Amino acid sequence: MQSATTEWLQSIESLKDVPPDQLQWWLDNSVHREMPEGSFLFKLGEPIIGTYVIVQGRVRMWLQQKNNTRKLGYFEVKDITGFLPFSRGTTASANGQVEETLQVMIFPVEKMKDLIVQHYELTQALVHIMTSRVRDFTTMQQQNEKMMALGKLSAGLAHELNNPASAIVRGSISLKKHLQLVPDTFKKVIAVRMSPEDVDKVNDKMFAVLGRPEKPILTLMQRTALEDELAECLEDMSVDNSQELAENFIEFGFTCQDMTEFSELIPAAYLSPMLNWINNNLVTEKMVTDIQEASQRIEKLVSAIKNFTHMDRDRDKEYVDIHGGIKNTLTMLGHKLKKGNVQLVEEYDLTLPRINAYVGELNQVWTNLIDNALDALDGVPNGRLDIKTKQVNSFLEVSITDNGPGIPEEIKNRIFDPFFTTKDVGKGTGLGLDVVTRIVQQHNGHIKFNSQPGQTTFCVYFPLNGQD
Repeated sequence: MQSATTEWLQSIESLKDVPPDQLQWWLDNSVHREMPEGSFLFKLGEPIIGTYVIVQGRVRMWLQQKNNTRKLGYFEVKDITGFLPFSRGTTASANGQVEETLQVMIFPVEKMKDLIVQHYELTQALVHIMTSRVRDFTTMQQQNEKMMALGKLSAGLAHELNNPASAIVRGSISLKKHLQLVPDTFKKVIAVRMSPEDVDKVNDKMFAVLGRPEKPILTLMQRTALEDELAECLEDMSVDNSQELAENFIEFGFTCQDMTEFSELIPAAYLSPMLNWINNNLVTEKMVTDIQEASQRIEKLVSAIKNFTHMDRDRDKEYVDIHGGIKNTLTMLGHKLKKGNVQLVEEYDLTLPRINAYVGELNQVWTNLIDNALDALDGVPNGRLDIKTKQVNSFLEVSITDNGPGIPEEIKNRIFDPFFTTKDVGKGTGLGLDVVTRIVQQHNGHIKFNSQPGQTTFCVYFPLNGQD
């Protein structure tokens, strides 16, 4: 078995410059234990009893996330963890379970003051370990949260992009087939003999119908009744493809009265080819419009992605309109709004001044808070999400409210803790609100929340004076 000696301690990179007499004092004032596999070096929520130096073996850090175990990492030989000089943490934030028979040196927390007062170099080395641990932990938090956010957004984007992309494919195939049928109708139209004046009258009539105010939204029964009425009207006029024409003409607001007026402008022998020609042109226009709208939807999503990730800018603070990031985030999470049939209510004070911020980080704030609110609305009938902005004294306030079940009283004081989550594995890291808090504080702001059944509100405040 490996034993802890001053020479062994100096082989740890962070302790190599600590004088041997200080390391010997540390050894003499520590407890040396051997722990079997499966035992716990520390447990979530229990007091941290000292500084742990892993001499041999391995400790696995984990959390219970609902019915699943989430592994956080390992402490191995020569790792130093637990309570360190000037550390504010007094209880364990995770479970530390022995995975391989453990030999550990434990320096009691009660003797930390003596260490700090009497042993400067050792204190300095341990503080350096603590700052490195904080830095590494922060990096891990950011990476985990970004990966989780990326997973959510990519799933949503795949869904959002699939619909317009499929519409374009369907529309292009239908348009191609439709255009193949046009020559037959064109042959009949080319044989029509009408004066230019009569053609103008037909043309004016068609555009008069198309130029009517927005068509009313019809129920299925109303639409079916109008189609049957129009088809019967066209059949009485001996118009070919009367059922197909009726279905399309109803879409553009044509009525039986309009068909009667067309029949008064067009000789009976030419009525059928002329109406079929008009139908072909309207169908073509509709297909092109559908393809155009789907393409614009994709363009909007791509633009939102670019603005959301801020990928074309340097990572520097700049003065930004807070509303752009919120709207881009809502675009990214649009699939969840639709899936949950959530009513979105937006009340923005667009006169608010710009704030000095890291845009990419702000978008992480909106993503976490809005996504959490939508998760809270899962399964809630008549779900509603309210997002408001306004000025409160010298701060810009963004409030995000959902009418979900609320945050249980017993966990309210834990929701900002690292790794605490009520979501299933794969749906949450427990880092979201901790990341939100750090980002808001980085911008000299603050965050607060209020929750009760039927109303949970998170309010984020950013200073308006442009502090760096």
